[in-house]
Amino acid sequence: MMTASVTTPKKPSKVENLKERSNFLREPIATELQQDTTHFSEDGIQILKFHGSYQQDNRDNRVKGQEKDYQFMLRTRSPGGFIPPQLYLTLENLSEEYGNQTLRVTTRQGYQIHGILKKNLKTVISSIVKSMGSTLGACGDLNRNVMAPPAPYKNRPDYQYAWEYADKIADLLTPQTGAYYEIWLDGEKAITAEEAPEVKAYRQKNLNGTNFDDSEEPIYGTHYMPRKFKCSVTVPGDNSIDIYTHDLSLVVIVDKKGKLQGFNILAGGGLGRTHRKEETFARSADEIGYVAKEDVFDLVKAVVATQRDYGDRVNRRHARMKYLINDWGVEKFTAKLEEYFGKKVEPFKKLPEWKYEDYLGWHEQGDGKLFIGISVENGRVKNEGNFQLKEALKKVIAKYELPTRLTANHNIILYEIEPQWQEDISKILVDHGVEINPDNVNHLTRYSMACPALPTCGLATTESERILPSILERIDSLLAKLGIPDENIVIRMTGCPNGCARPYMAELGFVGDSPNVYQIWLGGCPNQTRLAQVYVDKLNINELEKFLEPLFVFFRDKKQNNETFGQFCHRVGFDALRAFADKYQPKKAVTSKAKKSRKKRNEHRVSVNEDWYQKLKTTSKKQNKPMNQIVAEALETYFGKK
Repeated sequence: MMTASVTTPKKPSKVENLKERSNFLREPIATELQQDTTHFSEDGIQILKFHGSYQQDNRDNRVKGQEKDYQFMLRTRSPGGFIPPQLYLTLENLSEEYGNQTLRVTTRQGYQIHGILKKNLKTVISSIVKSMGSTLGACGDLNRNVMAPPAPYKNRPDYQYAWEYADKIADLLTPQTGAYYEIWLDGEKAITAEEAPEVKAYRQKNLNGTNFDDSEEPIYGTHYMPRKFKCSVTVPGDNSIDIYTHDLSLVVIVDKKGKLQGFNILAGGGLGRTHRKEETFARSADEIGYVAKEDVFDLVKAVVATQRDYGDRVNRRHARMKYLINDWGVEKFTAKLEEYFGKKVEPFKKLPEWKYEDYLGWHEQGDGKLFIGISVENGRVKNEGNFQLKEALKKVIAKYELPTRLTANHNIILYEIEPQWQEDISKILVDHGVEINPDNVNHLTRYSMACPALPTCGLATTESERILPSILERIDSLLAKLGIPDENIVIRMTGCPNGCARPYMAELGFVGDSPNVYQIWLGGCPNQTRLAQVYVDKLNINELEKFLEPLFVFFRDKKQNNETFGQFCHRVGFDALRAFADKYQPKKAVTSKAKKSRKKRNEHRVSVNEDWYQKLKTTSKKQNKPMNQIVAEALETYFGKK
């Protein structure tokens, strides 16, 4: 006789129970904050993330037998990267008085302060809130900072809509618990920008089960989201925010007169993964459809509710929305969100090709005023030697009361600049060692990113921010040696596989595996529209030049016109790359005697006038070919015709 099998429900993860017991993010933070200790408990650490802070320890300062060097990182919630002048000046001062004297622009358009002690957390957070900032929701299992293009084009309604809806979606999905203000401001709800009445109305509206009635958290409930949730808003063609890497992205659609019509919807992007765990993977977002402007908040809530109710709450490695869409497929996912939405999603509108923009240098913002984009290597705002970026920003922002926008490539834009201020601002920046001409920024540095990693990130297995500058120098030298010194390559590095600097969208990605060892990803593209793929599982960084040289030589000799390194790797395929690398023999160093002999036998110099030389130089740079190669090709063509 057969007996019916009974399926035992799987237990939710430990963090799910913590969230349920936290009394809407109050405990154990409220209790442990009063204790005279240097750190929070493991339970406290998890809930603290929702308040915008990670507990860390500085591994450089570890001493055997002594307590860890506990400190805290705080991250701002800054939709669209907006930092008002008073907030920047407050952050700058807090970093000096309570932090490690630096600020760091994140790859999600916020600021991080590192090195804060537990006893100073309340002072720092309350100061941020009183300066029109917030850290609430910058970390944790809820909606993170909403991204938008940082370009302050006042004559482009679509850009203004992107900013507006980034703010409104951030407000819509902000945690409603009173815990944040109770703990950090003793219940005082300090000066903050008033949210739009329509946002409040849509948040309270229970649309087909999107809300929990009579809950302190009408959208999130007691368990919040299964994992982090990331949103962005952009305009057609502008991929300055890595559009395919978010859980949910909106693309502003306007008519010919610039009037808002609605939004294209993409969903299911996400980059975090675990080495050699094939069930975890990076994924790019799918096109879901289009929604009219009056329905956008209902649609956002429907997407959130779908992930909230059906995302994996047992296995946190499988909890992001990308896995839900991957498991279900786009059709089933769309059908489920339409149940919450209450109507069909319209077809996706055709879009122009995406292009990455960094907005460095001086620009007009469309209303008679100017803005300037400043390259910040790895986002680190600091004073070091002749490089005094932190001091320069403090002087300029204080003097002219300028707002700033942070970029997704961790750079900074100063805007609302009157033309008569331009000369003085340029002088202040240059006098403090800040490069204002983007053409003078190293071509590899300009498009690179790294996460902080060691010594403070608890997840890091190796270096990232501290080592990337030296890695770029080595790659730069190798490119010069091979005759292609001006090649631009999007290079990104992380100290672990969680992907904070988005290496999986890079042309050349370094993903930390263990000390001095990285997984190598190849084949992304300059405009960040295609995922890279794993090429080498483990590479010791000491073998970098030996590894890259055959790939760069193959690229140099076989690339098509205007083809970038990532595009080349994708086109020829990894099998061809490996076949070439396996057979590659580096040229042996030539002795001085051999050089003289070769020169006598083979070298003959031919002079050209200045005009032809400049044309050769320009063509060489444009086509990424050595000048002698261009001359040789021209001569072959000429004599071939004869």
